[in-house]
Amino acid sequence: MFQRAYEMNRNDLRRVDLNLLIVFETLMHERSVTRAAEKLFLGQPAISAALSRLRSLFDDPLFVRTGRSMEPSARATEIFALLSPALDSISTAVSRASEFDPATSTAVFRIGLSDDVEFALLPLLLKRIRAEAPGIVLVIRRVNYILMPALLASGEISIGVSYTDDLPANAKRKVLRRSRPMLLRADTKPGALTLQEFCDRPHALVSFAGDLSGFIDGELEKHDRKRHVVLAVPQFNGLSSLLAGTDIVATVPDYTAEALTAAGGVRAEPLPLETQTFELHLAWRGSQDNDPGERWLRSRIQMFFGDPDSL
Repeated sequence: MFQRAYEMNRNDLRRVDLNLLIVFETLMHERSVTRAAEKLFLGQPAISAALSRLRSLFDDPLFVRTGRSMEPSARATEIFALLSPALDSISTAVSRASEFDPATSTAVFRIGLSDDVEFALLPLLLKRIRAEAPGIVLVIRRVNYILMPALLASGEISIGVSYTDDLPANAKRKVLRRSRPMLLRADTKPGALTLQEFCDRPHALVSFAGDLSGFIDGELEKHDRKRHVVLAVPQFNGLSSLLAGTDIVATVPDYTAEALTAAGGVRAEPLPLETQTFELHLAWRGSQDNDPGERWLRSRIQMFFGDPDSL
């Protein structure tokens, strides 16, 4: 009985085009024929035709238009829950059978990096990769703990490096390094700042979302202290020139402080209060855990982004 059922299921697969299932998965993520077409580099008529075939295959409308969005039916949601891990398994099986030679590969890798990582750590990685794998292409996307989960889930990136919180269920993660915040300043006043001087100084803040407060404000509250932020910028590049000639200070990760001070014009020192360390994470799609190229790239990221003391 089991053998007959198995054969029937396998025979059913003969009439299924794998490309249709990829279109279905993309539609579930995008909820739009237009965006699915863009993601798959196909025309809208091709996506519409594929959706028609999918509806026939599953004998269900699958998606119902609601305003500008396409909402999945109950049947579509049920299919997606079964289909997504199956496609991940197929992808893993295919990738395991492939070879990867860095010296000759022309693969395209899509990586998500937080701004601090891109600014301070990417240059070292890029030099190594250009020497070892001159034919590959890196596409860098800007991420943070909010953006990373969706980009990993949709496949827009296969690897992300940032401080992370929640991740997709099939994603994997490891700690690259534990960083400590440092005080960055461009003034010529000798000696380290006291806590009172630190609070009295105007502050600059690097914030992806334009926030005017950060973790340091919570730490200061523990000491019944406050600071005054006078500048918020979206990226670390250019921070040194902004501090130059002013008494403004900034709090940055230790590896970012190292890159900024190496360029000159600013100096770094420990903060005048104890703070927690932060874990910088490497996260990646579980479906590509065993892909030879992805494993190679993750090893290089770990080598050049990781804590030097752990190498």
